[in-house]
Amino acid sequence: MNVLIGLITGMISGATPILLAALGGTFTFYAGVFNIAMEGMMLMAAFFAVLGSFFFHSWVIGLAFGVLGSLTLALIFILFSVKLETDEFVTGIALNLFALGITTYFLRQIFKVKGVFTSKSIVPVPQLHIPFIEKIPFVGPVLSGRNLIVYIAVIATVFCYYLIFKTRFGLRLRAAGYNADSLDSSGVRTSRIRMQALLLCALFCGLGGAFLSLGYVTLFAENMTAGRGWISLAAIILVDGHPYGIAAISLLFGFFDGLGLFLQNYGVASQFTAMIPYIATLFALYVYAQRRREKKRKRV
Repeated sequence: MNVLIGLITGMISGATPILLAALGGTFTFYAGVFNIAMEGMMLMAAFFAVLGSFFFHSWVIGLAFGVLGSLTLALIFILFSVKLETDEFVTGIALNLFALGITTYFLRQIFKVKGVFTSKSIVPVPQLHIPFIEKIPFVGPVLSGRNLIVYIAVIATVFCYYLIFKTRFGLRLRAAGYNADSLDSSGVRTSRIRMQALLLCALFCGLGGAFLSLGYVTLFAENMTAGRGWISLAAIILVDGHPYGIAAISLLFGFFDGLGLFLQNYGVASQFTAMIPYIATLFALYVYAQRRREKKRKRV
């Protein structure tokens, strides 16, 4: 029973940063922006969350710093991709490399360490215990006592679905991706919608990155996102940006992430277990590509 509970809680923790980043990427997906800078946004958020929490001894300020770090990268993306109309893919790659370089530089210059920074002065995001539910066998340990950002991610899933499919903003957002010319002719600037989508993406990526360094663990390590932004992008592609589908895919990836950590207890090499989520991603993309091919054959 304890093993099963451990796997489920590990799955939830592993899924949370992927889910948040993918929810943010959903906005850019529908807006017609190919945003591969989510990896960099999460990494910036992870570092600046630790920076804020360490110096101000507050997890709230840490979260604020994390979101601001992610938003900074989004503003640079907006400048080059939306305003100057540079190639989105090239801009995203450049920003990911920039985030990796600048966080590594700041880590060594500010904290005077290489690789990993950890300290008792870093205040983590607290866990939330739900009265009555936490006393229920099996259900209690799974649903109660999770990090606060985990519950925010659940609420964010419903919120994103409502915002995208049930509001005027969501209609304009989807129009920006499906038919930008029609949106412009209606008097709504596509560029403004895409800016808003990128800022929303940065907000969610900021929460996901902050969770990594202040919730999943309490430290910052160089390149600690370890491809989670890319996995989030894969999750968006697999379900065509549907928030509920993204939640399901994120849990699947989270399960493999937790499974990798679980297998380390049985002597399996950590290098091998670290590959499991990415192998699952490649397999999922392969299945998705095969289904797309079959649909095209049926149409012909």
